[in-house]
Amino acid sequence: MDLVAPVVVEPLRRRRCSECRQGPLERMIVEFNAPVCLDCADLGHLVFLRRGDTALTRRAREGSSLWAVVVRHNRRRTRYERQGLLVEEPALARAEAACLADAEARARRRARDAARRAERDAAVTAALEEEILRLFPGCPADRAVRIAAHASAKGTGRVGRTAAGRALDRGAVTAAVRAAVRHVDTEYDTLLMTGVPRHQARVRVAPTIEAVLRAWRAD
Repeated sequence: MDLVAPVVVEPLRRRRCSECRQGPLERMIVEFNAPVCLDCADLGHLVFLRRGDTALTRRAREGSSLWAVVVRHNRRRTRYERQGLLVEEPALARAEAACLADAEARARRRARDAARRAERDAAVTAALEEEILRLFPGCPADRAVRIAAHASAKGTGRVGRTAAGRALDRGAVTAAVRAAVRHVDTEYDTLLMTGVPRHQARVRVAPTIEAVLRAWRAD
């Protein structure tokens, strides 16, 4: 049977419980479009566990017969984002004890995983650098290093982190080089700072970019 956890909301504005009239509420559930405090919702005995520790969260959730998801609305992103869980206090205590017992082993595992990820990231960057120099043999070696490192930086979503970039797709690699030339070898950034719209600024610097790329290709 699939379990459906209650959803508890951290309100952005002052709210009072529609049943007991207590408030302002730090957390609440919504029933029939009305706010209900945790005590009236029979969740007041649960304790809050902030998100962040994956092992602790998993163990506390699995050990708690009743638990709830806590969310808050992000106005900028126009979506609800998870803040943590409400779990039974004994379950949280057991989870904390279990995490303390195997903390050293989990730390070693995290270190091994981080080392493997670093090796993979270094390999992606090195392969991208090599492909840049193959496509643009006239590109200075130090520029190729910087372009590859920038394009493949983890967590950025840049070309080197995309599937096309990791596959060394010619278009993706060229796009990374073009972007680097745009910011380093043209007045593009200055144009943006003086209020020129992005599309107009790109048109104005396009001839300079293409001249640099032609020179790097023709070496």
